[in-house]
Amino acid sequence: MTKILLQGNQAIAQAAVKAGLGFYAGYPITPASEILHELVDKKTVKLLQMEDEIASINAIIGASLAGAKSMTATSGPGFSLMQESIGLAHMMEVPLVIVNVQRVGPSTGMPTLPAQGDVMQCKYGSHGDYFPIVFYPNSVDELYQYTFHAFNAAEESLSPVILLSDGYVGHLYETIETKEYEISKRTLPPLGTSNRHFTGLTHEGSLPATSDPEIHRKFIKHLEKKQKKVAKKYNGYEYIENASSDTLLIAYGALSRVSYHFKDDFAIYRPVRIFPMVEDIKEIAGQYKKIVVMEMNAGQYVNEVERMLHRKVHLISILGGKIDLQEIWTKLRRFRRDT
Repeated sequence: MTKILLQGNQAIAQAAVKAGLGFYAGYPITPASEILHELVDKKTVKLLQMEDEIASINAIIGASLAGAKSMTATSGPGFSLMQESIGLAHMMEVPLVIVNVQRVGPSTGMPTLPAQGDVMQCKYGSHGDYFPIVFYPNSVDELYQYTFHAFNAAEESLSPVILLSDGYVGHLYETIETKEYEISKRTLPPLGTSNRHFTGLTHEGSLPATSDPEIHRKFIKHLEKKQKKVAKKYNGYEYIENASSDTLLIAYGALSRVSYHFKDDFAIYRPVRIFPMVEDIKEIAGQYKKIVVMEMNAGQYVNEVERMLHRKVHLISILGGKIDLQEIWTKLRRFRRDT
């Protein structure tokens, strides 16, 4: 174990190499560009700077099918361009890691101020039914650790796994211990060594089946079942109990670091695996009269929490890329006064 000062984006790149990254394709975009920069001189990684994010995601799909653990990194606008191919990778069951270091949007937005506006895009950005595994760490150490988990979960589920970050956490410098983590190995033979057929069509085994509803239902059920099974291995969350409070404050990513300032007044729940949502939140939330989600968007994860808990969940929305402790405390006091 070695102690080292790392930026969040550097931690992702270094952990990816240790996790077995063999191919990286990406288009530079702030605040994610340092991941590409960090990988340029890694001799064990084949790297291509692509013409755009559509080419990047398709290049890593091809490389993964050819046998290489593959990754790309981007921010919101690039993540939007990747969505069709993310659906293709779920359909073809291709293991990948996609890093999204979020910034203020929509569109070009406010480069490069941080935001959390891509939460829904992670789960619903592509079309059709799929069940992505999404991690959102809040520190450099966690980014390092969860990069290993993202690669392992991708290999175990044979699916694209999304590692979310944001402009604050991605550019944060912290001293971490570079621990060794278990690494899952590739189990499928690469292209050219077997007779597998890959298709975006509904299929059974290697054979397309585009007119049989029952085969499609079985296939979607198969996708859901394997994603849930693998996700259970990575039940990451943090819970700070507060028996004197009647309110559970839910926050994630950069904003969760701010929430620690309010632990004397609220209980705090921080999901790291944000999708599929960790079931333990049901039991934890049941201990509190009021639930409030604090996030850097106009209200995204709050709807997912409300849907899971089947009860009213309040929102503290922080927009514009600025995290002001006094502003958040004022909103929380107003919330307590009005509810």
